[in-house]
Amino acid sequence: MFQWLIVATSAPALAGAVFAALHFWPVGKPEEIGNLAGDPGRGAYLARMSGCIACHTNVSGGGKPLAGGVRLPTDFGTFYSPNLTTDPDHGIGNWTIGEFATALRQGVSPEGTPYYPSFPYPFYSTLSDQDVADLWAAFKTVPPVAEASKPHDMTPPFNLRAGLKVWRALYHDPQSFVPDPDKSELWNRGKFIVEGPAHCAACHTPRNLLGARQAEMALHGAEGLPDGGKSPPITSASLRKESWTVSTLQYALKTGITPEGDVFGGSMGEVVRDGTAFLSEEDRQAIATYLLERDE
Repeated sequence: MFQWLIVATSAPALAGAVFAALHFWPVGKPEEIGNLAGDPGRGAYLARMSGCIACHTNVSGGGKPLAGGVRLPTDFGTFYSPNLTTDPDHGIGNWTIGEFATALRQGVSPEGTPYYPSFPYPFYSTLSDQDVADLWAAFKTVPPVAEASKPHDMTPPFNLRAGLKVWRALYHDPQSFVPDPDKSELWNRGKFIVEGPAHCAACHTPRNLLGARQAEMALHGAEGLPDGGKSPPITSASLRKESWTVSTLQYALKTGITPEGDVFGGSMGEVVRDGTAFLSEEDRQAIATYLLERDE
């Protein structure tokens, strides 16, 4: 009986100690971009490629560009995209380029708080310093919107951000982009786009019970997407089986129209509308080339 009381009394203290350790466990490290001059035009292009417009502009709700508020329901709760305008109180107007880089490539806020992986920062680790400088220059041109970001509505225990530090330790493995010297420049450009800023695997790869992508099933399609639908496999084998070619896939990424005359719906329709439709023909060709010739 006495031993049971000791255990019962110690349990809350142990839980408190674990939570405190998680709270003070540092994540991320300061990034120094230096004095690189950013090109806002190239940055705006990268923002389109990266899905920033689609995820941070509440089109259906009449929201202003990049003011956030897009609802993303998941099994872990409902996420709302934050305000990315230059408003100093509600957006990123008071950030530095180093804080922007740390958030973008490491998924850590200026306060040192880890972001939920609904923000696809694992893919943005492939962005170069120049890419970050260009994106920063583009975001600095966005008019401020004095509208507070809506807080996420998470199901316990996923509302405890400190737990994300454990998730990161288990699943976050940031990778820089390394071109394949045995492949063409076009193929490598497609690899950079698909596996980096365009984050195709975020929707086309199944996830485990903790929401981490199953790397061995990359691009094999997934169920339970936030819009309630599912994504098809986009491996080279599955695409070829469905008679896709570089030209038809390139055209579909521009128009949203499939070879059968059907149109992309759901989140893929938004990807085309707000993202790939704005890319150059060469970049759409690069994406199609990589997906159809990707080693599996």
